[in-house]
Amino acid sequence: MRPPTPGVRLLPNAITVLALCSGLSAVQYALAGRHAFAVAAIAVAAALDAADGRIARRLDAASRTGAELDSLADAISFGVAPALVLFIWGLDGYRAGWSVALVFVVCVVLRLARFNTLLDDTTRPVFTTEFFVGVPSPAGALLVLAPLVVWLEFGAGWWSAPLVIGAWTVLIAFLMISRVPTLSLKRVRVPQQWIMALLLLIMLAAIVVVSYPLVALLLAMVAYLAHLPYAAWRYRWLAEHPETWGLPSRQRRAVRRARRRRPAFRRRVAGAAVRASAAVRGRNPGARRPRR
Repeated sequence: MRPPTPGVRLLPNAITVLALCSGLSAVQYALAGRHAFAVAAIAVAAALDAADGRIARRLDAASRTGAELDSLADAISFGVAPALVLFIWGLDGYRAGWSVALVFVVCVVLRLARFNTLLDDTTRPVFTTEFFVGVPSPAGALLVLAPLVVWLEFGAGWWSAPLVIGAWTVLIAFLMISRVPTLSLKRVRVPQQWIMALLLLIMLAAIVVVSYPLVALLLAMVAYLAHLPYAAWRYRWLAEHPETWGLPSRQRRAVRRARRRRPAFRRRVAGAAVRASAAVRGRNPGARRPRR
């Protein structure tokens, strides 16, 4: 295979730099009081961050420099920028406000450091590549802005109180450095028969995003938080069934269905055996009590 040209190798890194610029622009928007634009800038940075890695793999243009640049850009776009946006909006002037912002930034950096370390860990089971350890930094950066998004859509309320903002920020920060498994979309494969339904769903989502962008973002946040119990269950199930690690999703579902039916099948067999034994004893009363 012919190696990619220098211009092609530059493309993923250029997208990473654009993500960095978008994340930092959120701080400028927050300083100007344009909080909706600040949220949009971080959302654009998250979208660009999701694109640069995929483009690098598609073009075979991945490099060590790009990986380091991506981590540094993530620390700024999804750590420093959201923390400053929240501080400027709702935590400035409060004693613990800056401490909360620092906690979030430090947790983002720790999460990125652990992510880079796990990339070089060859002892992890194969199925763990389907999961992230903890909430990823782009998702955490958007989740931590939930009080601001609710304030933009519905106005002031209990969600805009400094105590609530601080507690929510610390909660998301610890979710990022926790061991909670979260699904990685990089490993998701859409079955052929679901493509049309998925395209229809994407069209409906695009309509909602265009018409009600903040509501769409809130729904996405709720859906992401709701998937955490499922991700934990899926991780535990795969850890207990290593024979399914190399199987596609359809075959894994077949294995789960077969295992769910097996206890019921055993109960039916046991019940039939008991009934047959009772019938035999009824026809032969002397067989009820065997000799000793």
